[in-house]
Amino acid sequence: MPYVTAADGAEIFYKDWGQGRPVVLSHGWPLNSDSWEAQQLFLATHGFRVIAHDRRGHGRSTQTWHGNEMNTYADDLATLVDTLDLRDATLVGFSTGGGEVARYVGRHGTGRLAQLALVSAVPPFMLKTDDNPGGVPGEVFDGIRAGSLADRSQLYRDLADGPFFGHNRPGANVSQGIRDAFWRQSLQAGHRNAYESVAAFSATDFRADLDAFDVPTLIVHGDDDQVVPIDVGGRASAARIKSATLKVYPGAPHGITDTHKDQLNADLLDFLNS
Repeated sequence: MPYVTAADGAEIFYKDWGQGRPVVLSHGWPLNSDSWEAQQLFLATHGFRVIAHDRRGHGRSTQTWHGNEMNTYADDLATLVDTLDLRDATLVGFSTGGGEVARYVGRHGTGRLAQLALVSAVPPFMLKTDDNPGGVPGEVFDGIRAGSLADRSQLYRDLADGPFFGHNRPGANVSQGIRDAFWRQSLQAGHRNAYESVAAFSATDFRADLDAFDVPTLIVHGDDDQVVPIDVGGRASAARIKSATLKVYPGAPHGITDTHKDQLNADLLDFLNS
């Protein structure tokens, strides 16, 4: 299987499909690159080289004891981009992966990039603080950590059966297969890695990173996202990034890579071809 080696020796697994201008997909918590399969297959069959990696501690990558924070995640992404010598690339980040992409720009710039896309993404800053009063209260993330320590398998079941895909909404019909895939991928993450990553996605301030965005940027967010509320994520990021394009999916939940895959695929393809 293909891997790149990070500065500390961690092995980062990746899938490399298709040929053409490169697109790099960064996944959400606590998933892995399999969560991008619909987009990776679609874009690869439409003339792009599409690369999706497993973040350290997740999927098939090394479960390191250390490095479960955004600076290291971003540096691992840079290792992937540099090792494969990608040019004119588009980075696409879903949820926590959106933070990884933002921090990559903040630490490594946009010299190798043509475009950026944030999908249901955690930037600019999820946590409610004195200077971020519209954020999500810390007690929410404390509850996720407590659930992870108590019974993380059940935590992942509850997320899949509830807010992640909007399956808790009246009339929702999210297949058992989609929900089971979330649970399976989540349990592939290391216990410590997934636990520490909660702080990485919730308490990292990406506002300065977004200020460094200087290439065309697409932002996609559902207005019924119960995990990263649109006002905390997509709308706030769009207001901060110069010349960003915001696409709002009415009634859509957090996990739109599955629930709205055809719409998202078409929007990403249009953006890549723009």
